[in-house]
Amino acid sequence: MAETHVELRGSRRPLASNARRVRDIDPHAYVEVTVMLKSPRLPSTDEMPKQTLSPEQFAREYGASANDIRTVEDTLRSFGLRVEAVAPSRRSLRVSGTAAAMEAAFKAGLAIYRSADQGEFRGREGAISIPAGIDGLVTGVLGLDQRRMARRKAARRSSGQTAVPMTPADLEAHYNFPPGDCAGQTVAIAEFGSPLQSGAFLPLAYFPQDVSAFCESQRRPVPNVTTVPVNLAPLTLSQVQALPPQVANLVLDETGEVMMDVEIIAALCPAAGISVYYASFDQKGWVDLLEQVTAAQPVALSVSYGLSEDSPDWAPAALQAINDGLQAAAMVGVTVCVSSGDDGSGCDMPDNRAHVEFPGSSPFVLSVGGTMMSGTGGAQAEVVWWQSPGRRIGNGHSGATGGGVSALFDRPAWQTVEVASLNPSSIDGRVVPDVAALAGPPLYQLTLLGRSAPNGGTSSSAPLWASLIARINAALPAGKRQRFLPPLLYQSGSSRGTIGAAGCTDIAAGNNASHPQPARGYEARPGFDAVTGWGVPNGAELLAAL
Repeated sequence: MAETHVELRGSRRPLASNARRVRDIDPHAYVEVTVMLKSPRLPSTDEMPKQTLSPEQFAREYGASANDIRTVEDTLRSFGLRVEAVAPSRRSLRVSGTAAAMEAAFKAGLAIYRSADQGEFRGREGAISIPAGIDGLVTGVLGLDQRRMARRKAARRSSGQTAVPMTPADLEAHYNFPPGDCAGQTVAIAEFGSPLQSGAFLPLAYFPQDVSAFCESQRRPVPNVTTVPVNLAPLTLSQVQALPPQVANLVLDETGEVMMDVEIIAALCPAAGISVYYASFDQKGWVDLLEQVTAAQPVALSVSYGLSEDSPDWAPAALQAINDGLQAAAMVGVTVCVSSGDDGSGCDMPDNRAHVEFPGSSPFVLSVGGTMMSGTGGAQAEVVWWQSPGRRIGNGHSGATGGGVSALFDRPAWQTVEVASLNPSSIDGRVVPDVAALAGPPLYQLTLLGRSAPNGGTSSSAPLWASLIARINAALPAGKRQRFLPPLLYQSGSSRGTIGAAGCTDIAAGNNASHPQPARGYEARPGFDAVTGWGVPNGAELLAAL
């Protein structure tokens, strides 16, 4: 008898960290998944086309064939599933149905799990199986498991901090931003929240009144900010106020990070269109969000989330799908600015090895590290962000910039630097970050619930760089706009050597060792290094070099 299902390569996942199975899933529960399709091979990092493609060109050249799409659709419909849409890139499908129909189609063993940090969520263990008739046509099924795969940590101002946070005007002066208001540019922001089925947490919120109050306090025009629900809609202030106090505090803690992203870009890009995309924090959310952003083709996307690239929670097929989504964005000229993380060289992993976060370790993003101001008065200097113990411990004044050498992604040929991994027998991997900006003290001046709420972390460095890219793009001649930035930084372009060296101020003091594990890190040094990359921006010089 012919085999009806076959194991989907790369789909195996262990039990979610610190989770336990609590009950069977309701067979009538609604489930939506994203099915990744076999498509033409994307070019390697060293074969990327020099010319930016339009989203339509990308879909024509790299989308799945119409016949393959039809075969997958017909097969899944035979199991009672509904095809909601073909992705703009034609590399995936959104499919919905009952949990029972999903189980019949994918043999995933769906159940409800509980963990301390996520509450109840739909999950699975082991591998997915797909109908034999579409073996070779499907490369991933994302969304059956809703475990959290996008994390960030707040850097609230501590009660003992006396330094005055930096305002948008301070940042513009300190980083020599070229003049302009980003008219004609679009900047996107990625925000990830809890799926609606979660038993303990709720979606993030968004408070437009705080954006208005912050811009007005900084004497900046209030920009046009558009909320784009991918598969998650943010709560309003009145909805948050109606929640039980303990739950409301959880939502506000996450929402403070959202408002930081938006307010930094809003103040530095007042005439730009700003689109804030909200997606679930599972693997499916990453792919769906990148699909929508790529189709919209903003000049930059700011991402302040990540997870250690070698966390066992990543399914290999999903990590590849997300990386392919980042590559698609790069090929249409979107520079995805990703924070390098706030847990130093350890990335919150329970071993003695050095780690880097994904998606910051992808060769298709601009990885952004963090700095801080050290000293007082005229003796103040910008150094690597490091506050004891070199990782977040929840006290408001701890953490360190992520940075190091990838163990998963080879070093692209355009990254012409020599940095060795701290891990024995590791590959010559992608080095992160590419650049850096303020993350630690004195933090950024921001507004939350109408009050001053300074914040930071590499979560703030990423939107600052996205803002600068929009400023620069607006000022460049037409033939040099909308280009994926990272490879350009490593090209020769001035008397100072590379464009990165010419357009950044070198940071040569500090390290990112996290304690107690691995208790060692990467050191800053003159020139490029694995804690601040080329350094912090000198915007006018970077514009001139480009």
